[in-house]
Amino acid sequence: MDLGMDELEIKQVKAKKMMLWVGMISMAMTFAGLTSAYVVSSTRADWLSQFDLPVAFAISTILILLSSITFYLAKQSLSKKNIEQTKLLILSTFILAVLFIYFQFKGFGEIIGQGYYFTGAESSITTSFLYVLVLLHLAHLFSGLIVLSIVFYRLQKGYYSGSNTLGFELAHLFWHFLDVLWIYLYLFVLLYR
Repeated sequence: MDLGMDELEIKQVKAKKMMLWVGMISMAMTFAGLTSAYVVSSTRADWLSQFDLPVAFAISTILILLSSITFYLAKQSLSKKNIEQTKLLILSTFILAVLFIYFQFKGFGEIIGQGYYFTGAESSITTSFLYVLVLLHLAHLFSGLIVLSIVFYRLQKGYYSGSNTLGFELAHLFWHFLDVLWIYLYLFVLLYR
């Protein structure tokens, strides 16, 4: 079967989008499993039902929401072929992501300040789950930072100046997925006691 170039490109685009969706669905299932385990574990006698989430996690939630907005605006800017503004907005997204990470670790400091550690005699199943959820999300966010760096590099090199914006679109989708995932995790832990 001989496919024309346009038809082959369409198939490749669909395949790349499908691979991203499969990856995001598998990540979502991982976190669904962890939050299910959180629910089951919350029936334990040693569960901390009065544990307060660190304020730094609320600040990081605001930052990740802002990063979603800046990436959305970057996509709008790219569609108008305003490359300089797109670069500035991607850089802003990156900076907001770094600030998000900073406040995540600041939140860990607040938890430790309350006397709860990841493991050991001073640990709690509640805070151990929190550490796992946040650290696993951070691992995925680091991959998002790599993606943002690639997008910025490609913007610098003029890669997205034509109609080839698939990489940008996939990065945009992945970034919003990471944002929604954090908001889900934050609200879940905040509201489920």
